[in-house]
Amino acid sequence: MIPRDLEAEILRLHHVEKWKVGTIAAQLGVHHDVVRRVLQQDGMPQSRPQRPSRIDPYLPFILDTLHRYPRLPASRLYVMCRERGYRGNPDHFRHMIARHRPERPKEAFLRMTALPGQYGQVDWGHFGKLQIGRAVRALMAFVMVLAYSRRIFLRFYLDQRTSSFLRGHVAAFDAWNGVPRTLLYDNLKSAVLERRGDAIRFNPLLVDFARHHRYEIRPVAVARGNEKGRVERAIRYIRTSFWPARSWRDLDDLNDQATDWCDSHAMDRAWPGDRTRTVADVFAEEQPRLLSLPEAAY
Repeated sequence: MIPRDLEAEILRLHHVEKWKVGTIAAQLGVHHDVVRRVLQQDGMPQSRPQRPSRIDPYLPFILDTLHRYPRLPASRLYVMCRERGYRGNPDHFRHMIARHRPERPKEAFLRMTALPGQYGQVDWGHFGKLQIGRAVRALMAFVMVLAYSRRIFLRFYLDQRTSSFLRGHVAAFDAWNGVPRTLLYDNLKSAVLERRGDAIRFNPLLVDFARHHRYEIRPVAVARGNEKGRVERAIRYIRTSFWPARSWRDLDDLNDQATDWCDSHAMDRAWPGDRTRTVADVFAEEQPRLLSLPEAAY
């Protein structure tokens, strides 16, 4: 068994990015058979088996050695395999090692430029409390923003439960008639259950949801506010432009007003990339670049 988030990433890269099996396997550091099994379970017809290679019996040893010594030269690894019986061509061996060698760890920086349809950012905003009978409930704003066009989606809930979190996603996708290829999340419990350094355990419900909609889950790095700046600015904009001096009858009325504001005032503001254009102008350019909604509802 492989982790659900890895399975979802394999399916996303195949269906959305149109990567080949070999490319997916090399970039994710898994065996080709693992990728094929995941795709076949998802309904892809079984392909003809690949021609066996001389290096295949040595791959477990090679991968284990590279995992422990990622900078070991291919020439030395070739000698080690020769001593274990390998008789293949050294040039072919070096080519195969280049495909399987793990990349050196790099410090992650998210570029602030965004392509149309590529990124969205998600967060919760706290907007006080409501008295409902004897109960006091937190009024939470679910906010999603498209990083390129800056189009905002806003929906209020009385909790931060995962069910509300996913309903907010569905409503945003329906409003935009599409799905960003990648969604960035702060370290929300709705998205990240546990994080220790680079090891992340995602909420399995969110993983299944992302798999259904074919988008990539990406948590922002710890203490890197620049990576989620657009949704934070959107929440500040909501506090100053939508929220002040606003009255409503109930939660449904508040959300109706939020929808009207997102579709009018927030769309008519100037786009930061070119003040002569509006968010509505740029969203019209971005919308065809979003992923299509799945045929079946989640």
